[in-house]
Amino acid sequence: MIEGVLRHDTEMDVQKQYVDTHGQSEVGFAFCHLLGFALLPRLKNLRNQRLYRPQKGEPEPYANLQPILTRSINWDLIQQQYDELIKYATALRLGTADAESILRRFTRANVQHPTYKALCELGEALRREIHEGLQVIENWNRANAFILYGKGGKFASNRLEDQEGLMLSLHLLQVSLVYVSTLMIQQVLAEPEWRGRLTAVDLRALSPLKWPHVNPYGTFTLNMQERIPLEQAATLAKFGPSLG
Repeated sequence: MIEGVLRHDTEMDVQKQYVDTHGQSEVGFAFCHLLGFALLPRLKNLRNQRLYRPQKGEPEPYANLQPILTRSINWDLIQQQYDELIKYATALRLGTADAESILRRFTRANVQHPTYKALCELGEALRREIHEGLQVIENWNRANAFILYGKGGKFASNRLEDQEGLMLSLHLLQVSLVYVSTLMIQQVLAEPEWRGRLTAVDLRALSPLKWPHVNPYGTFTLNMQERIPLEQAATLAKFGPSLG
């Protein structure tokens, strides 16, 4: 995850990285902060999470959080190991060492290492309960799976030209889906009844990333008052279109 953010070979300025539960760690929080972007994971079993106090005591400002609060952050340790933290973060940023090699040094097997302790303290200070951003990403992935339903949503070909064509087609469908949904939402919001009913909170929750109204297999109209011209089709198939 860290390598992908640091070396994505685009002009994009990544400020936040959303990951699932397995992507969170105290060391990961610390390194991401030192490298200038926020690690925003989904936290499984949120009710069992523990938040660290910024300072000792101070129960009044966090009266409603007391059941999930634990000890305070050891800011002195972070200050003492600050140079080491910057050294490793710089090595990651410049590519003189890869993330896997550095993070391997700071596993729980090396829990007594002072720099590891400082990384954990810094990571604990930066922990956030984040769900909204990851929900957006997962919703987008579900939309892609809905659109790219052929062959299980996989790029079955190993030819670069086929992969590029499939990706460009997927992008076109994505843009078309969002564009049409946006026009439909605008049309509904233009009606006075809905314009007066929806609040600012409701409007913020609207998203054009919807597809229940889409039939990915096409639209087939069944008219029970008409018969399929089977005789004509059979004649054409037997004698050719010149006799039609």
